[in-house]
Amino acid sequence: MPREIRLNAFDMNCVGHIQQGLWTHPRDQSSRYTELQYWTDYAKKLERGLFDGIFFADVLGVYDVYGGNADAALRGAVQVPVNDPTLVIPAMAAVTRHLGFGVTANLVYEQPFLFARRMSTLDHLTGGRIGWNIVTGYLDSAARAIGIDAQMAHDDRYDLADEYMGVVYKLWEGSWDDEAVIADRATARYADPARVRAIHHRGPQYKVDAMHLCAPSPQRTPVLYQAGSSTRGRRFAATHAECVFVNGQKMEGVKEIVGDIRAQAVQSGRAADDIQVFLGATLIVARTDDEAREKFEEYRRYVSSEAALVHAAASLGIDFARYDLDEPIDAGKSQAVVSNVEAVTRSAGPQWTRRKLLEQMVLGSRQAPWVGSAARIAQTLIEWSEQAGVDGFNLSRTVVPECFDDVIELLVPALQERGAYKTGYREGTLREKLFHGARLPATHVGARYRGARANGEH
Repeated sequence: MPREIRLNAFDMNCVGHIQQGLWTHPRDQSSRYTELQYWTDYAKKLERGLFDGIFFADVLGVYDVYGGNADAALRGAVQVPVNDPTLVIPAMAAVTRHLGFGVTANLVYEQPFLFARRMSTLDHLTGGRIGWNIVTGYLDSAARAIGIDAQMAHDDRYDLADEYMGVVYKLWEGSWDDEAVIADRATARYADPARVRAIHHRGPQYKVDAMHLCAPSPQRTPVLYQAGSSTRGRRFAATHAECVFVNGQKMEGVKEIVGDIRAQAVQSGRAADDIQVFLGATLIVARTDDEAREKFEEYRRYVSSEAALVHAAASLGIDFARYDLDEPIDAGKSQAVVSNVEAVTRSAGPQWTRRKLLEQMVLGSRQAPWVGSAARIAQTLIEWSEQAGVDGFNLSRTVVPECFDDVIELLVPALQERGAYKTGYREGTLREKLFHGARLPATHVGARYRGARANGEH
């Protein structure tokens, strides 16, 4: 019997997300991203399809690496304009009971005290269905937006992130005891001061002396996602992440990353199954292989090569406009998403060029789509699950909403027939649905900050 596969919709509160140019397709509705009805209908659709969640990407800057400015990004709607993803989540939660919400938030540019409150609020409002995709950013434009000349070096950002996590763990796990809220009308005592404490943190980057402003939420700490698969990113994931998002590449490479992260987690005292891995995937699904290929060819007519290069330039930290089509590209000094650079090098070779990159971006991104009948795609997902050790897939949108309609109407039944997909939701919080307990397990580093232990300094 195959393992149960998990599915997230992978999207962003903007027009053009991963597959650049497809917003111009006449059936695409992503330009409705400013309408609340768009997001509530979206949530209800995903829950009908028993999706585990929707995974929101986000960026805090503009893609201005290509050509040295943001002109091409603005022309092609390459993740700009982009709205705050957290603000649509309560509305989506109000029309669903089970759908989870993973939201990307950059910790480098936000004080941990304020961020901890916002995530606790979302955990309360969703009934414990919130997850946080921990990112440290990769855009110099985001750094300049808050008065910094350039972003920190790649590994330094992870060092800062380790300290940041210590602060938010103290706030989420240690400031309020479970029994702190009494809500006794007869004695007019709402909370017991003896069970609420200020946390004290003194570290290289942060100084915090305050109690958490929120009472304990259903999960306390949101489900923790992390998407870095560089050497430093893997170490961070092995320590903190519960769900790891890896980008699609050759199966051998994904299997190696998955095995390494889980091995490092075990070395740190965690269990291998404390971490679930989601592979990014783009699907073109139809009833038959021929119909799927026909749809793929139709979609290709709307791809923007320029927009695809704009997106790749930012995520790889390389201005492709400076290179001729077949000129070797120097990627050695990039401080952007190092794991992306490593992935491209693995697929295109050490001497990659604009031409090689464009050959990979057949649907407007570096993520080559899987095209085929529901039966064929179901078997592909099962093979990746069994052979590479991934637990689920983050499905990036192509033409919405039909790309998810195809998954729900065709692929989900095909997976269910093979015993590889649930037929109903498990009750409980997002963490209970993905794992078992509502709170971080005792083996997780965040559990060390519970109760009075939160008063320790960094």
